[in-house]
Amino acid sequence: VPRHLFVPRKHRDSAYSDAPLPIGHGQTISQPYIAALMTQLLEIKPGERVLEVGTGSGYQTAILAFMGAKVYTVERKRPLLDKAAAALSEAGVEGVNFREGDGSLGWEKESPFDGIIVAAGAPGPPSPLLEQLKPGGRLVIPVGGSGRHELMVYLKEGSGKIRSSSYGGCMFVPLVGEHGEKQ
Repeated sequence: VPRHLFVPRKHRDSAYSDAPLPIGHGQTISQPYIAALMTQLLEIKPGERVLEVGTGSGYQTAILAFMGAKVYTVERKRPLLDKAAAALSEAGVEGVNFREGDGSLGWEKESPFDGIIVAAGAPGPPSPLLEQLKPGGRLVIPVGGSGRHELMVYLKEGSGKIRSSSYGGCMFVPLVGEHGEKQ
């Protein structure tokens, strides 16, 4: 994925460093390692439906689309959504479904999803996201507070029971919304 297309011009010299970079509006593009780890933990297969919460720059969206996922992405900040759509188009990514709104609510109309990936830290797993997973689906999300999070995977078993696993510490911007942090 051409990461330089997803960062502001003034940061393009650093586009391929393994570091988060500011993208405006108080948001960042995740470091490539974290984007790769979260994608790996999602265990998505070509043709599966993925909800991405926090479109941001569109970089993670591109990764998922290039892997063959049918991507539905929600971003609460319209300027970021517009920039991401333009960058995705420039990168040759097609077929992504965009929506402006509160990502902590998911996208009920398009659910259920095979996987949900959240690019912002939440106090806990938002219940609407867990509800919108298919049986066997996975929610990958940073959980915690004050910028310090634990990368978590929640697996929805066939019985509806949720199993969780931790994959270490990380730092993310907060997930703002009804089932996230308050503004």
